[in-house]
Amino acid sequence: MSATEDREARHARLSERYLPDELLHRFRERAAVTDRENGFCDDDLAELRERGYLELFVPEEYGGPGLTLPDVSRLQQRLATAAPATALAVNMHLMCTGVVHAMFARGDRSLGRVFEEAKAGEIFAFGISEPSNDWVLQGSATRAEPDGAGGYRLTGVKIFTSLSPVWTRLIVHGLDESDPEQPTLVFGFLERDGGGVTVSERWDVLGMRASHSRATALDRAPMPADRVARRIPAGDHPDLLTFAIASNFQLLVASVYTGLARRALDVAADGLRQRRSARRDTSLAEVPEHRTRLADAHLEFLAVPAQLDAVTRDLDELIDHGAGWPLHLVSTRINAGNAARRCAETALICCGGAGFDGEHEASRLYRDAAAGIFHPPGVDAARPMFAAALLDD
Repeated sequence: MSATEDREARHARLSERYLPDELLHRFRERAAVTDRENGFCDDDLAELRERGYLELFVPEEYGGPGLTLPDVSRLQQRLATAAPATALAVNMHLMCTGVVHAMFARGDRSLGRVFEEAKAGEIFAFGISEPSNDWVLQGSATRAEPDGAGGYRLTGVKIFTSLSPVWTRLIVHGLDESDPEQPTLVFGFLERDGGGVTVSERWDVLGMRASHSRATALDRAPMPADRVARRIPAGDHPDLLTFAIASNFQLLVASVYTGLARRALDVAADGLRQRRSARRDTSLAEVPEHRTRLADAHLEFLAVPAQLDAVTRDLDELIDHGAGWPLHLVSTRINAGNAARRCAETALICCGGAGFDGEHEASRLYRDAAAGIFHPPGVDAARPMFAAALLDD
């Protein structure tokens, strides 16, 4: 960013380059079709790739634009106003490259190969979530068997693997218990064509349908030694890699739901303008009760992008929140998800019976917003952390 370009001017310039209005219009039209047909966002992804969107985090030294996390967050918010499921899907590729961006900024250049492969057109996906694994990054139900050559064979199931039809690289973790006294979490990358990977054909969900975040079964899938990123003792052992994963995941997911909430408010306002009150002989946009409902949702929403902007800038500027980082990261994502559901419900109410139609945008946004409930950690899992920060020594 130049000394004379403020943040809003920079965002306007980047938006015109990567997500111009006419592109978002096409995406919004296609979002209705892919949702109805349970299709994947192939066409959106193709246009994003053509514009270099999948390379946003790639540094200039690797041939990319080298955007910051706040830049990417704002773009993802904008994309989500048109196609939330597309934004959530591409989010996982951006998260993987964002992890390396965060590590580079802190002096760890060990995963530069990710930038090289992203620049070469490889598509990265996120294979961390597992059934019933509320340890998330601190444990794994996937078995990592040493292959005798410094690599591993992984066996297990990963769920909600966005970009399932097209990913070529998958960041995963598994548990190496070859030494029962010192179980070790292994993090690294799998190649789709390396064998041992089966992507489920089943995908019929409530919302975010175009993301095709299907389950992925691993059956002794090979992770060669040169694809191993980290070996970390199982349990709570802080590491730069897991910090980078957690921070990028929470903040980029928050970006999607913040954008969804913003769009829902616009849909709500349009819904009120289009409806009339026979009793008052005026647009519902002029009826105090309806204006109050929309105003309350808008008032609550405005704190969400402000928090997201502050936390993404802190992360990018290497601010040291120490043990407070999880509180900032998780609260940002939870608040964004809550705002998305609140604003989507407001849109549904403001649009009236028309919004209840399955093909109305308000209906789709309401269903897409519901996906925010399932990103880890959920509210119930997170509450003890917030209580402990105030009550425990």
